[in-house]
Amino acid sequence: MKVIDLFSGCGGLSLGFIQNGFKIVKAVEFDSSIANTYKKNHPEIEILVDDIRNIDNCNNFNKGDADIVIGGPPCQGFSMAGARIRDGFIDDDRNYLFKHFFNIVRTVKPKIFIMENVKGLMTMQGGKTFDEICNIFSDENLMNGTKYHIYHKVLKAVDLGIPQKRERLFIIGIRDTSIEFELKLKGTTQRIINKHPTFFDPVTVYDAICNMPTVTNNGDVANPVPVSAYQKYLATREATLSNHIKTNHSKVAVERMQKIANGDNFTSLDEDIKSVHSGSYGRLRWDDVAPTITTRFDTPTGGRFIHPVEHRTLTPREAARIQSFPDDFIFYGNKTSVCKQIGNAVPPKMSYFWANFVETLVTDADKISTKLI
Repeated sequence: MKVIDLFSGCGGLSLGFIQNGFKIVKAVEFDSSIANTYKKNHPEIEILVDDIRNIDNCNNFNKGDADIVIGGPPCQGFSMAGARIRDGFIDDDRNYLFKHFFNIVRTVKPKIFIMENVKGLMTMQGGKTFDEICNIFSDENLMNGTKYHIYHKVLKAVDLGIPQKRERLFIIGIRDTSIEFELKLKGTTQRIINKHPTFFDPVTVYDAICNMPTVTNNGDVANPVPVSAYQKYLATREATLSNHIKTNHSKVAVERMQKIANGDNFTSLDEDIKSVHSGSYGRLRWDDVAPTITTRFDTPTGGRFIHPVEHRTLTPREAARIQSFPDDFIFYGNKTSVCKQIGNAVPPKMSYFWANFVETLVTDADKISTKLI
């Protein structure tokens, strides 16, 4: 089945579908540095590097181009939407990213679309914004005669065997056909267990990164032997791993980190740390999961991202492990760009779940001879 990935980033959402045998026919990413990582990891995929408003036209998208459209339009304007009428919501300039996601779904008319966003979208303006988005996609008049049945699910990373407290909202639209959503989710879980029996097992920080060798100046290290089921799931046969390079912390920062015990943070320091983050100078615990990996995982003041035993923050490779990226996925660009790529990505294991969800729909549709897929 063919997939279009909008707002693709470095490719976390694409990757889960690729791992399950789907074909990404087109991806869209505005940031050229981030798009470079996508392209180098997936050279066979066409990626459009441009603002989506410049490519939302018939030269790039047409009916039937893909069976599935996926993507996570950033939500800058959603919180300002309130209870506006639909035309006002969809035409609000602050919602232009969502508008173009909607436009492309309306144009391509995929059998399924999956839109990823922040969990807080459900409660913005007392839930009115979320309801408005669902109404827009299910309105046959706005969708040029096509009706999508809308479902949603908040996935918790820890429930998918990902060692962090990330939660993401997924809105799923299925064209013309309603389904027993919860039943399909259960079927998806069983399908994955049949393929990967340990997929949903709880994973700790230790399970994710305990075998990582000493950091190097260029980030390339010998491929370590995997010692946990999670490491085996992400392992590569390549001789080396990339992106295992530490941040050059100041002497003051290192001295502070030396005073922080497992699970503690800046409150252990006898000084006034100016940070808006409650987890500032927080040290990870081996036997726990990490907080949500953000774009600031390389910064002591950015959250609880200090290595469990070393006096440094996580390396990009360690953060990628905690995000469930496979070891052979390489991130390109400067430090700021790489941190942004990893922190903003959809964990590939989350994406893999939805790819199997679609596979469940396809299999069930074949069994009962419907026209769902």
